[in-house]
Amino acid sequence: MGFKCGIVGLPNVGKSTLFNALTRTAAAQAANYPFCTIEPNTGEVAVPDPRLKRIADIAQSKEVIPTRISFVDIAGLVRGASKGEGLGNQFLANIREVDAIVHVLRCFEDDDITHVEGRIDPVADAETVETELMLADLESLERRILQTRKRATGKDKEAIAILPVMEKALALLQDGKPVRLLLPDLDVEERRILRSLNLLTSKPVLYVCNVAEGDAAAGNAHSAAVERMAKDQGAGSVVISAAIEAEVAQLPEDEAAEYLQAMGLEEPGLDRLIRAGYALLDLITFFTAGPKETRAWTVKKGAKAPEAAGEIHTDFERGFIRAQTIAYDDYVALGGEAAAREAGKARDEGKDYVVADGDIMLFKFNV
Repeated sequence: MGFKCGIVGLPNVGKSTLFNALTRTAAAQAANYPFCTIEPNTGEVAVPDPRLKRIADIAQSKEVIPTRISFVDIAGLVRGASKGEGLGNQFLANIREVDAIVHVLRCFEDDDITHVEGRIDPVADAETVETELMLADLESLERRILQTRKRATGKDKEAIAILPVMEKALALLQDGKPVRLLLPDLDVEERRILRSLNLLTSKPVLYVCNVAEGDAAAGNAHSAAVERMAKDQGAGSVVISAAIEAEVAQLPEDEAAEYLQAMGLEEPGLDRLIRAGYALLDLITFFTAGPKETRAWTVKKGAKAPEAAGEIHTDFERGFIRAQTIAYDDYVALGGEAAAREAGKARDEGKDYVVADGDIMLFKFNV
């Protein structure tokens, strides 16, 4: 299962620097001029999870395999992108292909790095990008809804089901609000319909405040303003110094730890960003463990046991019988699978079991 977070923002806010640090590569250029990123670069990164090593140590596994998430570095957007300005059409097409948006905002002052709008105002920058995405959605929806209304009038069942969701989304956009604000009020089927419309502003958003090195630990007035905006929107926000992360990415692990400590940081900001991106996509982790390997797997929150089995192999889902399941806390406290079974903490769960974050699972199947 592949999950992609698209890194977006205005030109020169630190998107590519952040991407390079994320992927520990120099695949994306990082230069002080607009549109240095033209083709989107994609990098897969491991999701930091200290539980993985603890399980592996107990299981005495030879190999440890983390779960992964993809980040896509997308060309910078400028005002008028919805009408094709700058690299607008390409930018919008690239965003449609991701599952969530990581919106990098410039929260640092630096006279040597130009700002495309000529001022430092991250909340206004966020509104610029959001407006372009809403305009693109509005144009797309207004075009599609006419045909859907005609089909619904003709008693087309699919159109009758889709039309109410389209009209709710259109009303929000006409009111100058992103479509994702609809999500809390939709049922499961309506959410499925909304996803099928692939509207840009229906995607979840995480704001990343790119601050100067000295503000990495506590943030600044700009990042505080972004945090308030995110809270009002029901979105998330993370404070990171892309400059620090780029430096850390080049250091050996022991030196990186010392450097972070000197900067007053307990862990790389990227670890928080990756975890936040993972949570943004509403994902959870389950584990499989044994002498050969301990491995983390990704499923959507609310997934049932057969679906989790299918992440390992489609045959596991098709022939699912049951899943031996041990909660992470029980596995660690008791010292592994055998002890958990003896203590009655290894449960046999059936097809309706909803996977919990941290479950250690062993699937029984028959094909």
